[in-house]
Amino acid sequence: MFRLHLIPYGSKFDITGKSRTILSLAVFMVIVCFAFIMFKGLNYGIDFKGGYIFEVRMPSTPDITDLRSRLNDCGLGEVAIQEFGTKEDLMIKLEKSEEGSEQASAIKQIRDTLGDGVIYKRIETVGPKVGEELVSNAIKAVSFALIAMLLYIAIRFEWQFGICAIAALFHDCALIFGMFSIFPLEFSETSITAILLTASYSINDTVVIFDRIRENLHRHSKMALNELINLSLNETLSRTALTAVTTLLAVLALYLFGGKVIASFALPIMVGIIVGTFSSIFVASPLLMFLNIKRKEVEPEDDHRGTPANIG
Repeated sequence: MFRLHLIPYGSKFDITGKSRTILSLAVFMVIVCFAFIMFKGLNYGIDFKGGYIFEVRMPSTPDITDLRSRLNDCGLGEVAIQEFGTKEDLMIKLEKSEEGSEQASAIKQIRDTLGDGVIYKRIETVGPKVGEELVSNAIKAVSFALIAMLLYIAIRFEWQFGICAIAALFHDCALIFGMFSIFPLEFSETSITAILLTASYSINDTVVIFDRIRENLHRHSKMALNELINLSLNETLSRTALTAVTTLLAVLALYLFGGKVIASFALPIMVGIIVGTFSSIFVASPLLMFLNIKRKEVEPEDDHRGTPANIG
């Protein structure tokens, strides 16, 4: 049966040999991202800064580009429009700018712009206090997710594996947050979802590699740890590459053909897949060399049981 291998099984790339250089680069990138976040901040969207949310049903299928242009002309701030069910049902979010009108006047401007025959299902005003709570909840969500993953990895493997996995996830989250600050992209509730998805994807890759390292720890008890980790990485490299490429292609399709709203959600996921794959290979596993991993003694003949079955 034909099996696709983007990277030939049995490759012998010296990944751990460059570990100090690559880990130094990873630390540098994290520091740069934190510097941007601290001094430049994030470009918070309507969900965090406050604004107006309208859920409406238009009398006919609207021209969203023209509608967005007319709402922008009102001078109320940034506008986000997305279909909400049918093509006639829209969710409209407008940022509350400092120069904007008072609440009643702003809502009247929006009503006048949308015209007659519009059914208003919901009109909400999001205040700054709600935005602060969202920021706080977002930080808690990411923190709790990292702690839960740390506990899972520590229980399934050993505490050293858990520390390395969380270090890699911290690297991933820092780079994604940094991306929103550096470019700057709008940071909204969907951005938090994208970050958590990135963490989930990255930890899945990391667990697969850690599983192979644990197997090889039993199979090759006399092998030097750096050689053993290098062997494990090369044995799982084809699977990691294939998973990353196929997932990227799926998310790329969403980015190119899903519209503006879906594209803003898909972009950080694409970056997250690349960053997560990098950290699983070049951060999480090489870090194990600097920790004292317990090596279980096995019978001499166990060292010659052969290499494990191919993954991917």
